[in-house]
Parts: sequence; C-alpha cells; structure tokens
Amino acid sequence: MRLLNCFQLSALLLCLGVLSGCVTGERWNNVTDHQLIQRDKAMILSPAQAITVPAPAVKSSAPIPPGDLSELSVEKAVLLALHNNRDLKVRQQTPVITGTFEQLERGNFDPELFVDTEYFKERAKETSRSSGEQFSVLGDEVATEAGLRQLLPTGTTIEAGLSQGRTVSNRAPEQQTARLGLSVTQSLLRGFGPAVNLASVRQAELDTLASVNELRGFSEALLADTEIAYWNYILAKEEIAIFETSLAIARKQREEIELRIDVGILPEIEVAAARAEEALRVQALINARSLLEERRLHLLRLISPGPEGRLDQAFTAISDPRLAPEPITDLTDRLQLAEQSRPDLQEARLRLEQQRLETVVSRNGLLPKLDFFIALGKTGFADTVSDSFREMGGNTYDLSVGLSLAYLLGNRTARAQNLAAHASRQQALDAVANLQQMVQLDVHLAVNEVERSRLQIDASRATRIFQEQTLAAEKERFDVGASTALLVAQAQRDLLQARINEIEAIVNYRIALVKLYLAEGSLLDRRGIRIAAEELAEKLL
Repeated sequence: MRLLNCFQLSALLLCLGVLSGCVTGERWNNVTDHQLIQRDKAMILSPAQAITVPAPAVKSSAPIPPGDLSELSVEKAVLLALHNNRDLKVRQQTPVITGTFEQLERGNFDPELFVDTEYFKERAKETSRSSGEQFSVLGDEVATEAGLRQLLPTGTTIEAGLSQGRTVSNRAPEQQTARLGLSVTQSLLRGFGPAVNLASVRQAELDTLASVNELRGFSEALLADTEIAYWNYILAKEEIAIFETSLAIARKQREEIELRIDVGILPEIEVAAARAEEALRVQALINARSLLEERRLHLLRLISPGPEGRLDQAFTAISDPRLAPEPITDLTDRLQLAEQSRPDLQEARLRLEQQRLETVVSRNGLLPKLDFFIALGKTGFADTVSDSFREMGGNTYDLSVGLSLAYLLGNRTARAQNLAAHASRQQALDAVANLQQMVQLDVHLAVNEVERSRLQIDASRATRIFQEQTLAAEKERFDVGASTALLVAQAQRDLLQARINEIEAIVNYRIALVKLYLAEGSLLDRRGIRIAAEELAEKLL
C-alpha cells in the first residue's frame, strides 16, 4: 500500500455524498440494505487482509449547505454538522499529524551527503635510529572528504567518498594524496532484512490508517448524534402541538362546565376537576417548551451554523418522522456487515498488526550483532592536487574485509522487550476477540430495539384510537348526566398520553434505525458519505 505524506493527509476530510439540503421527504434510500450487504460480504477478510483493502470513495457534486436555517431538514442538519462541527474540525487534524510519523520513519533511509574537513598541526621531537640524535619535527596536514552514505532496508550501509589531503613537514617534501573509497557493511543477524528494518515504517503506516478509522468512527457518531438530536427536537415540537391542543380542549371543557353551573345544570363542585386539568395542561406545556429549547440548543451546537456557530439562531425543522416500518429479516447479513464495517473493529485489527510487527523486531533483538564489512579504495600520491587525482589510475589501492561480532551477556533488555511484545500481542488478540463479541451484541440489541419500536407504532396507534372512542363515550355520558367532569378529565388525560406515546413510538423507531446503522458501521455509507482517503491519495501521488 502506498503511504500518504503529511501534505496528502491534509486532504483527508469528509467527502460528502449527494444529499440535498431543503427537502421534506426521505432522500437517503439511495443505498439499500441488500446492496450494501452484498457489496461488503465479499470484503469480509481476516485481520491481516483487512488492513490492505482500499476504501471506495463516493464522489460528490453537492454544494456546501448555506447557513440559512429557515427550513432545516434532517439531511441538511447532517451536512451542516459534517462541515461545521468544531469537534470534528479538531479531530480531522489527527490523521495529518499521525501521517508525519511515516515520513519520520522513512527518513532513516534517506541518503546522507557529508563533507568533513580537518586541519592537523604537529611540533614534536623524534630520535634518529641510525645516529641516536634528537631532532625537531614541524608539520601540518589538511584533509577534506566528501561523500554519500545510505542505510538500506536490507540492513546494508553503503558509503562512497572522495578525499584529498596535503601533508607538509620539515623532514619530508610536500605530498598531495587523493583517495576514492567505497565501503559496504551488511548486518547478518541483528538488523538483517526488510522485515525488521521496515517494521517501524509499517507501524507508522498502520497508525495512520488507525487514525483514519478513528476519524470515521467519530464522524459516524457525530452523524448519529445529529440525527438523534434532530428527531428529538421534532418529538418535542410534536409534543408541544399535542399539549397546546389538549390545553385548548381542557380550557373549552372548563368554560362549558362553568356555563352549565351558571345556568344551574351542574353543581359548582364539578368545575374543580376541569380547572385542575387545565392547570396540569399549562404545567405540561411549560415543561414541553423548556425541553424544546434545550433540544434546540443541543442541535445547534452539533451543526454549528454560521461562521461563529451562534446558538441564538432560529430554525424551522421540516422533516417528517413518519415512515413505513419494515421488519428486519437479515440479522446474519447485518452481523457480517458489522464485522467488516465497524471502524473500531478495523482499528483494533490494525493495532493487532502493529503488535505483530513489534514481536518481529523484539525477536530480532535477541540475536547477536554480527556485521560483515568490506572497504575498497584507490589512492593517488603526487606533489600537486591535480597530479594526485591523475595518479589514482595507477597500481595503488587498499582493501579491507572482516566481521564484527558483539553480544550483550544476559541480554536482559532485549529479553524483556520480547516478552512484553508477545504479551501485548496476545492482549491485542484477546481485545479483538472481545470487541467482535461486543459488536455482535450491539447489533443484536439494536435489532431488538428496532423491532420493539416498530411494533410499538401499531400498538400505540391502536391505543390512541381506542382512547379517542373512550373520551367520546365519556363526553356523551357527561352530556346526559351519567358521568362526572373528573371522569371526562381522566379520559382526556389518557388520550393525551396515548397521543404522546404514538409520536414517541414513531420517533423512537427513527432513532432505533440510526443506532442500528451505527452498530453495523454502515451509517456513513447509507447516508452517501465517505472519508475519501484512498481516492485522494491516488490523485496526489
């Protein structure tokens, strides 16, 4: 897999799908359950394979939604959150930062250009071996060397250099020396082979991919929170409408009773229940309006509209939560989809691969350090600099070949690192297995909640219809004097609760679907939204 540098990773933002802003209908059925499951069933891989599978990207021509919130659909709310949410903007920088570590690790294999210059001056005394006399020696030496060295992933260090030196002494004539040298050092045990030397690069790459999965997981959670906040706002809005209608009915009922009392049809005691019921409706309406404001603020915080993300903006939510509920009959396919798509599970598998690479490095560290080296040079000697280079073509050379062995007695550091690496890998294996089980549990629980909410829609609708009939019957009995205002108020209260239960069941079904898609790891795909990492990488490389 090709790596992304830090500049390319700066393009790892959210590629938005074709979602329209101000629409009232359901516009997210462009990816069906069957299509999504069949596409991903062929990609259910082992943890090692899953690492190298590029994520497909969905191109988008949808414009960034405007800050006008006069008509706010759930689709537009999601787009605003993905474009403007402050938490997401913070987290989008994590893959960029993490991607720089790939380049840091690859930098160890960059060629190095070096230049060394040295000046040496000597004043000493020497003794002549023939006469035994002492004499003074004055001399100086200038040496300059330039070359290129590089460490290769095979564990090979190559160095090529060209040097030139000048030696002057009162006991010998001036001498110019030129040398062209090449040396190769190859690790034979510790540090041998690409598997060990590229492990840190591969770990950094996996860390980048893990951060992309982490960003995907956060984006899915943000999308789910935004949808849930939107539907909760719709629920609070619907409840206010129900409470206002109920208050109007309670007030009208109280006025009718007071009128009947004035004309002597009913005793004065009958008005107490009607007035209490009206007061209860006022209390409920106050609480409902407060809840609506709380949910409005929460939704605005998620979508952060406008350049300053102010929380005093008004908006009108226009999406209808009502839809035709369908039973879930493909639990097995959804479990397989979650196995492939859940970003936290993919991240855990990447961490497991990192731990496997760490065991490769730590196992290699147990070996002795044994290096083979060879150095070859051609040297020229003359009185002038230019002649010294020309003389390099003569029959003068130097050659050295050898082995270098080093081993720490006991080697406790390497043994401890190897033990820790294997324990960490086993821990990562157990963590992946545990997370797989948790993912299955999440999907089972989400499916169970969707089915419960689906069945509650019909049940709550039936309850509301029967409560309407009960209230109508109670009013007829009251009109003929066979019932009391208290019984009518109780019937009105039961109907009010039934209506609230019905809209709650509808909204809860919407929310349960969102949580199911989140448990599957398919929420972004179903909404036509992708993190287009691989597509952008191919364009930039």
